[in-house]
Amino acid sequence: MTTQIGLAAMLEQFHPNDIVADSKFAEEQGFSGVMAADHFQPWVPQQGQAAFVWNVMTAIAGNTAGDIGPGVTCPSFRFHPAIVAQASATLAAMYPGRHWLGLGSGEALNEHIVGGYWPEAPERINRMFEAIDIINKLFTGKDVKHSGQFFKLETTRLWTLPDSPPPIYVATAGPVTAKRAGKTVDGLITVGAPLEKISGLFQKFDEGAREVGKDPSTMPKVLQLHLSWASTDEEAMTNAMVEWPNGGMKFPKGDIRSPFEFEQMAKLVRPEDFEGRMLVSSDPDKHRAEIQRYLDLGITHLYLHNVGRNQREWAEVFGRDVLPKLVS
Repeated sequence: MTTQIGLAAMLEQFHPNDIVADSKFAEEQGFSGVMAADHFQPWVPQQGQAAFVWNVMTAIAGNTAGDIGPGVTCPSFRFHPAIVAQASATLAAMYPGRHWLGLGSGEALNEHIVGGYWPEAPERINRMFEAIDIINKLFTGKDVKHSGQFFKLETTRLWTLPDSPPPIYVATAGPVTAKRAGKTVDGLITVGAPLEKISGLFQKFDEGAREVGKDPSTMPKVLQLHLSWASTDEEAMTNAMVEWPNGGMKFPKGDIRSPFEFEQMAKLVRPEDFEGRMLVSSDPDKHRAEIQRYLDLGITHLYLHNVGRNQREWAEVFGRDVLPKLVS
């Protein structure tokens, strides 16, 4: 299966109009498809943006031809799963065959804003899978009533539906959740990490799929990869330190609530903290080699994010010097 290499658009960094224009430009350079995470706040104030992902993905879809996410949204705190199902079904109806629904268990940075109790990770994961059950039922077009551990839904249905429901992918970095996802959904999403960790996640996902009679070789495996490229190594490192210091934070981030808290933590990040977590280099061939290592794991969809503001320059260089040399 040929790997699709697309753009990971950062709504945390760029105005939505710029995201749409840059997505179109990236497609013209050879990128295929766009994913974007659902953020209510940026990671750090310097990033400066946090547009509503569903609006932006709709505009991107209208200006490009490839697949569209969103890469990850949480269906269980800010939004009831019925609302996520409606948003996803509408996007799939407008752009048939192009939309996939990426779901995650949530981060306090985005979800705590509605005020409720912020549970531990196991409960967040259980909430997500119950939400997925509701979404799948609504995607059938039939009347649905639900009374579960975390959610209630009065008898209702989705009135606007695509010809076929969008596939659902679960985002995780945990092996237990990966195996459960293999049993439950259509694909897996994860982020750049040591190859051994990603390989282990894929193995658990495959195990779960096989346990319920699925063929894991036909199921998408999606990777979002952060990197920092610029015309000099010094500029690439400055971009990483200033624009994406969260990429150098070696601890779980799911319970941190404020961009200003992340800003304080960012003061502790040093250039060496990006080693093994995010490649920082001006050499396109080093980036090509790094990307190839991930492709060799069997990834089906790879979405790249360059952390600097130099999006057009980066897309042009990678479209010319990196993408054509990759083997999938």
